[in-house]
Amino acid sequence: MKKEIFKNILFTLICLGISTILAFLFFHLGEKNSTNTVLLYILALILIAQKTCGYWYGIAASLFCVIAVNYFFTYPFFALDFSLKGYPVTFIIMLAISLITSTTTTMLKHQKALASERANQLAETEKEQIHANLLRAVSHDLRTPLTSIIGSSASYMEDYHDLSEEERLELVTNINEDSQWLLNMVENLLSVTKIRNDSRNVKKTLEIVEEVVSESIIRLQKRLPDIKINVDMPPDFLMIPMDPTLIEQVLINLMENAYVHSSTSKAIDLIITDLPDLVQFSVRDYGIGLNPEQIPYIFNGQSASNSSDGHKGLGIGLSICRTIIHAHNGEITASNHKKGAEFSFTLPKDKEIKKHV
Repeated sequence: MKKEIFKNILFTLICLGISTILAFLFFHLGEKNSTNTVLLYILALILIAQKTCGYWYGIAASLFCVIAVNYFFTYPFFALDFSLKGYPVTFIIMLAISLITSTTTTMLKHQKALASERANQLAETEKEQIHANLLRAVSHDLRTPLTSIIGSSASYMEDYHDLSEEERLELVTNINEDSQWLLNMVENLLSVTKIRNDSRNVKKTLEIVEEVVSESIIRLQKRLPDIKINVDMPPDFLMIPMDPTLIEQVLINLMENAYVHSSTSKAIDLIITDLPDLVQFSVRDYGIGLNPEQIPYIFNGQSASNSSDGHKGLGIGLSICRTIIHAHNGEITASNHKKGAEFSFTLPKDKEIKKHV
């Protein structure tokens, strides 16, 4: 507190000192026009009001300025004469300027502080939401496939001789599918940990969109060999700033959801659209679509599937997608089109690249 007061007093004295020196130079080396000196002092008052905290520094400075104009730059020079014509008007004007400027700047500083506090609260709320979603994933989305794996493996070992070859194969297949899903969920959780504490700050580099899309499809097809994906990309070469691993994870999540939840074997469309300031990625399926009542909450970690197979719900995956896209300063949306569901997200272009487009 004392340090802040000292800084305010020092700044006030420096401004008044510099303005007085300049006023002397203009006045005594020029035509001895006191109007210029008044303007210099008014400028000093505005700077003091803007850079100091509170009203008293501006009020004290305005008193000094009025007395200085009277003493140094008004005839008879180097003498105080409060009976001069127009002196009260000058005093009132300079004092009013100081008060108005001080009040305005103090209000602006207060509003800025409130806005900063509000932004911090929103960021903290978002972090708490992410943590809650992660806990939900651990308590439900991860526990369900583990329970299934344990049950299937126990049945396989205990009833091995009583099971037919088809039944054994079905149990092993279930274990494999649940293990693959569990691996995908762990990858999602690891992706979120890369964002760390600041969900608005990720390490981004310029990446070729086509390569990121290709890598995400290759990774997904290793897990789901039967998936069919049609890619529609603009002919132009696209590079945008991103964390490629995180964006690949978003694309994999959206395409896998479309494959699992669309209840159709039709191919999925992955459409990349080149917009003036953004690049839009859309994953479109041609199945049963989304429940309209759940669309507003679909990115909050809630499942949009009515399937009784709990671990195959959308669950934490879409919440993680939203976290990743927001960390890239983009937006993600969910909607229904005439023949199914569509998820879209945008990523901003690099400013330097936009200049040459």
